Amino acid sequence: MARGEGAEQYSNTNLLQKPSPDGIKLAAKRESRGRLSVCSKLCYAIGGAPYQITGCAIGFFLQIYLLDVALLDPFYASIILFVGRAWDAITDPTVGFLVSRSPWTRFGRMMPWIVLSTPFAVLCYFLIWYVPSVDQGKVVWYLIFYCSFQTLQTCFHVPYSALTMFISTEQKERDSATAYRMTVEVLGTLIGTAVQGQIVGMANAPCISSGKDLNSTDLQVAPEVNITEPHVSLEHLRNAYMIASGVICSIYVVCAMVLFLGVKEQKETCRVRTEPMSFFQGIRMVMGHGPYAKLVMGFLFTSLAFMFLEGNFALFCSYTLGFRNDFQNILLVIMLSATLAIPFWQWFLTKFGKKTAVYIGTTSVVPFLVSVVFVPSNLIVTYVVSFAAGVSVAAAFLLPWSMLPDAVDDFKVQNPESQGHEAIFYSFYVFFTKFASGVSLGVSTLSLDFAGYVTRGCTQPAEVDLTLKILVSAAPIVLIIIGLLIFISYPINEEKRQGNRKILNEQRENEIDSETDSTELNVV
Repeated sequence: MARGEGAEQYSNTNLLQKPSPDGIKLAAKRESRGRLSVCSKLCYAIGGAPYQITGCAIGFFLQIYLLDVALLDPFYASIILFVGRAWDAITDPTVGFLVSRSPWTRFGRMMPWIVLSTPFAVLCYFLIWYVPSVDQGKVVWYLIFYCSFQTLQTCFHVPYSALTMFISTEQKERDSATAYRMTVEVLGTLIGTAVQGQIVGMANAPCISSGKDLNSTDLQVAPEVNITEPHVSLEHLRNAYMIASGVICSIYVVCAMVLFLGVKEQKETCRVRTEPMSFFQGIRMVMGHGPYAKLVMGFLFTSLAFMFLEGNFALFCSYTLGFRNDFQNILLVIMLSATLAIPFWQWFLTKFGKKTAVYIGTTSVVPFLVSVVFVPSNLIVTYVVSFAAGVSVAAAFLLPWSMLPDAVDDFKVQNPESQGHEAIFYSFYVFFTKFASGVSLGVSTLSLDFAGYVTRGCTQPAEVDLTLKILVSAAPIVLIIIGLLIFISYPINEEKRQGNRKILNEQRENEIDSETDSTELNVV
């Protein structure tokens, strides 16, 4: 009798331990939600192209456009460049906060921001590259539309970057999608460089050899300068910039449509157990997380280094190296090399770890920064150096966005009761990246003004050549060293990352068990 009771008890225990059909279905559903098809990854990646295409065009060409095409004084150009980026000090965290408080819709929580901001962002971008006929209103014109574009682009890019956390629950799938995204984004910089550079390059206006700083008033009234050919060519150049901006705007719209139609945003898998926090609580929460703060500060300095190089390379090629008619092709080589190198860095960080990839990838550009300044000017050598430098540019693109989800996951592990704040983390990272760009452009243009930059001059004073060498070589090297010193204390290595992944998987399994129990109770 006792043996029969024991057998019955054993049988009942097995029945209790055996997963129910509803539980199996729920677990299978969770697993399938974590997997992404190649098509979904590609559509997600294409959504990152508009930010890089427009950012590349602005980074490489806006400074020289304001100085040599819009004919603004370097001081006013520096104000426009700095204020436009510094404006993101308000818009990025604010948009991130608003996105985190946005209600869920049938299209998701991020997608409405992306779709609604696109047409207005495209309009403002086009007007940045238009030269108004009223000289006195140029500064106000560019300030308004540059700041407006930065705001609308933030409404696109912050939700898009935070979307990484909502396309899959699996860390491996997110890393794979990020690699797809970085490949397309670097390809986007290649497209931006090709469209802007080649169209503008075909309408290259001749320089002015008079030695005087030429502005729009000089073009109209200065009798001692032969202005007929420069004036006509300048109009052609302005039209070329507008054509290039129109092409880029069209690409922007197409990419946004592909993202919207090809990516399904997943609702948070974990129940939000905290009340929505205030804006300043969000700031304290984000910056109070040590690994995230170190990651952002490290990449702030390394990003600033590459942005100094990006913002001044066109002027450096035109005046210091003497390749005025070839700089757009040199930029194209850099971006082509970066595009081809993305798969290599994805393999490298998978094989050797992300921190190792940061050290090697970032420092690999230093020898080329030195050689481009000290090796005598030679077009073939410049092409070779540019191709090699593009490999490091690829690492600078890929690694920050590949490591950011790890810092967010670490926050989730340390704060399991606080969920739904991904947009705030991503918005602050976008802010610091744009702020670095604004600082680099503003400092660069002011430095050139102090050095005596001659607008559209065939030659520049020796002080300008020295300033350009510092901006594309010495300053980036110092900033890279500072950034790498900060990374030494970054605590999330491969062991820590895998440990966080295991803990989060256990939390998801507990969620599955909890939902399974609830389902079974409802059935009973």
